[in-house]
Amino acid sequence: MPGNMTFDALKEAVARGEIDTVLVGATDMQGRLMGKRFHAQFFIDGGFEETHCCNYLLATDMEMNTVQGYKSTSWAAGYGDYVMKPDLATLRRLPWLPGTALVLCDLLDHHTHQAVPHSPRAILQRQVSRARAIGFEPMMATELEFYIFETAYESIRDSLQKHGSVRDLHPISTYNEDYHLFQTTKEEEVMRAVRNGLYGAGIPVECSKGEAEAGQEEVNVRYSDALDTADNHSIIKTAVKEIAWSKGRSVTFMAKYDHRRAGSSAHVHQSLWTNGTPAFRDAADAHGMSATMKYFLAGQLAHAQAITAFLAPYVNSYKRFCVGMFAPTKAVWSNDNRTAGFRVCGEGTKSVRIECRIGGADLNPYLAMAALLAAGLDGIDRKMELEPEMRGDMYQAGNVREIPKTLRDAAALMQGSAMLRAAFGGDVIDHYHHAAQWEISEMDRVVTDFEVSRLLERA
Repeated sequence: MPGNMTFDALKEAVARGEIDTVLVGATDMQGRLMGKRFHAQFFIDGGFEETHCCNYLLATDMEMNTVQGYKSTSWAAGYGDYVMKPDLATLRRLPWLPGTALVLCDLLDHHTHQAVPHSPRAILQRQVSRARAIGFEPMMATELEFYIFETAYESIRDSLQKHGSVRDLHPISTYNEDYHLFQTTKEEEVMRAVRNGLYGAGIPVECSKGEAEAGQEEVNVRYSDALDTADNHSIIKTAVKEIAWSKGRSVTFMAKYDHRRAGSSAHVHQSLWTNGTPAFRDAADAHGMSATMKYFLAGQLAHAQAITAFLAPYVNSYKRFCVGMFAPTKAVWSNDNRTAGFRVCGEGTKSVRIECRIGGADLNPYLAMAALLAAGLDGIDRKMELEPEMRGDMYQAGNVREIPKTLRDAAALMQGSAMLRAAFGGDVIDHYHHAAQWEISEMDRVVTDFEVSRLLERA
């Protein structure tokens, strides 16, 4: 479901003094919400029409550095403006921030008022439009994992400033808490506020649960259309951070914050519907899979390596792909098998669907969903034949398609993908390839704690 507040309801809430602030946000390349805080009265008096932001917001790295080499903007081009156009269908209250509402924006070219091609939300919107043009509504859901730590972000920052590294980073609980009700009780100060806050913001939370590590949680939200799911995913990440911070805790959505612990994923569940009917279901098929579903899955498998950079966008992301920790290493499909990169769920039911298990919690949901959708639609367009199901332990399977082992490999495959260039546009792929190259160059440049501890005395 989209936002839970109409514009008229916002006006009434402002008149009653219930809402005094409206957050106006757009999603950047990293999946973060960037924008402004409006006085609510100014917003309803005219701010809702549009506002502006610097176009460098789609050309910075994680640390907000103005990375050079992008075609879209630069010092030479003067770093001009984008139009932030509020999508009033996303307007909602934020119960965890007093007197506050939020609206998401589309980013438009300042001169033409056309969508910015490399804007994450616009990229997904184009793929959704492709699906709708051939009669399908893409429905998706994400399972988002993260760690909760005992200490606040400020303490972590102080440790970084004092030691140059994070020390004494303690998860809020002490042992594997997968489905563990007692252990997750210790996290309820945060998680109860997360569930209730998101539900109050119009995001239909189903549940939260402990995950397969100490202090690791997962939030599950009801499936919806692809754009709504991506919007919800972005809001959830912001909400979890803000709520944890308000409780004196911190969280991380890093794909792998500690090599000794399990990584955090963002599994993406996917199906196509036609006129309210699941297009993936065929009761007569052995797995309950329609021809459409088989084409779609075949496309995702064919392009799995090329789209991995959108599912695993950082150097750190690839440290999650290791044997025996529930993150896949093979881009193959299997029925109800968590060792495969693509798992078919709901066999024989109307909810039969594809779960992509490759993505980490650090992904940008708009880009990940757009890439998956583009690959699947290519499979439909070309009526690709689905390869045989793999069974057993995929970690031990040989001579099968592997997930790229590094961002360097994944970025090269993305850059060379004719499918992605046709679906997203060549300039868009070049833009995100440049972002990946910058990420790689920064990691190549920086000396890590591991290198110092390993080599300082011994080298």
